[in-house]
Amino acid sequence: MRRSPKVVEKVSSDLDTALGTMSAEALREVVHEVLLELDDRAHARVVASLIARAARTGVGWAPAPVTDEQVAEVLAFVKAAEQVGQADPSEVDEYLRRGSAAFLRNDYASAHNIFGALLPPIGEGNIDLGQHELVDEVLGTDVAECATQYVVSAYMLAPVAERAEAVRAAIDEVDSVGHFWEPLREMERVAVEPLPDLAAFLPRWRTLIASKPATQRTSDWDTEEDRWLREVVQRLEGAEGLAKVARTTKRADDLRAWCNSLVEAKDWQAALKAFGEAAELVTDKDYARGEFLDGAALAAHRLERRDLASYFERAWRASPSMSRLRRWLGSASTKPALGKRVGEALEACPKQATRQRALLHVLSHDFAAAAKLLASAPGLGWSNGEHPGHLLFPLLAQLLGASRTPARRDLDPMFHRGADLDELEAMTTDPEEPRLTTPEVDALLGLAGVAGISDATSRRAVLAAMKKAAESRVAGVTEQKRRRHYGHAAELVATCAACDKTDETKRWAAALQAEYKRFPALRDDLERALGAR
Repeated sequence: MRRSPKVVEKVSSDLDTALGTMSAEALREVVHEVLLELDDRAHARVVASLIARAARTGVGWAPAPVTDEQVAEVLAFVKAAEQVGQADPSEVDEYLRRGSAAFLRNDYASAHNIFGALLPPIGEGNIDLGQHELVDEVLGTDVAECATQYVVSAYMLAPVAERAEAVRAAIDEVDSVGHFWEPLREMERVAVEPLPDLAAFLPRWRTLIASKPATQRTSDWDTEEDRWLREVVQRLEGAEGLAKVARTTKRADDLRAWCNSLVEAKDWQAALKAFGEAAELVTDKDYARGEFLDGAALAAHRLERRDLASYFERAWRASPSMSRLRRWLGSASTKPALGKRVGEALEACPKQATRQRALLHVLSHDFAAAAKLLASAPGLGWSNGEHPGHLLFPLLAQLLGASRTPARRDLDPMFHRGADLDELEAMTTDPEEPRLTTPEVDALLGLAGVAGISDATSRRAVLAAMKKAAESRVAGVTEQKRRRHYGHAAELVATCAACDKTDETKRWAAALQAEYKRFPALRDDLERALGAR
């Protein structure tokens, strides 16, 4: 069960206060007691983390030394394991911990020998540990941490002039078990001491990474060299260096890194210009262009610009999505202003963007047009980002005055069905990162003065469309045997019955039950849903 942010905040506050009152001896007792509650894998990870944290505190403590005999024992074990092609994970754990202990003592030669012998054959599958897919499934030691310690050991042992090549070679040896999205940051994170001569290393590292000819690129997908180059360029030249790279390549990832560096620095004036330029430079990528224009809108919002609405509009026109549409419409302050934007959006909205068009029709009080979109929507494909069902069906039921309506799942942040790409990304965004606020549909309905459907003709058209959509949904899920969706189809039927309690609708629902009586699971769901209305 997920805890609410308020509960988490309160528990964290109380915990910090409680820990602050405890003596070192009491804390040691608590740690030992908690360790007993952990399974073997979690126990090993927590112990390793505690030991590493203690070694990095700078008080002079380090794990017990690793002898030459212990290193030789590891090398002999690896040789034997490679001959038979397998090994006991518990033994591998013990030897990896031995390598980490040497590393935390600044015994880089021993750590390099142990990790260099163990990690490559494990990652390449020459030593099978009994895992199904990843070695993390069977090892208690953090193998990725060990891989980064190996790379740092290679850095420490190599002469200054050869460090760039040594680091690259070390990464290549263990990249099957390591995580090197940003090698410099990862190396500094695990290092026990500051990386020596880093100022001399960075230019050599940049030269090595940039030496791969651009002609070897086969697509616009980001490569590890692209990410590594941006990391070192930012270290050496900051945002200006990233701008040079981005303007040269015009690739979305390079442009994004430049703009994001300005956002992180909270330089909103420069970010506004950078996002605008990025939107012009990126080629043949409507989604990326829309993303950069969203960034420009965020910067304009932070700068409290009066023309913010124009940034919202430009972003939506460049890459129409429900979130961008709601932001542009929601920036209107009056009903007439909203009506004007709704009309303009209807003229420009792509025909295939049926969910957006559905919302625009409702906001313009054109319920018949909205009903037509719902009636023509396929019975399957409700998870498609532009299927109008998850938005229109509950919304129209609400406007018909039904006391029972299905959840508006397209607006539920914990439910991804019916969401487009930028809505999905918003669900995973770090809540601490600055981002634009997107008005809810209900707020737009209130501003547009849409509170119900009073016209009898429109009510009949809407109800007929809802019945058609329910019929299509039932037919689709039964034809394809989508049993997990029977309950949803039954809910749609029950909602129609809740919207209109006349004998005609009752007979319609009964006829559906009779038609699909050979589907017992659906029959049970229909009886349950109709009985609860």
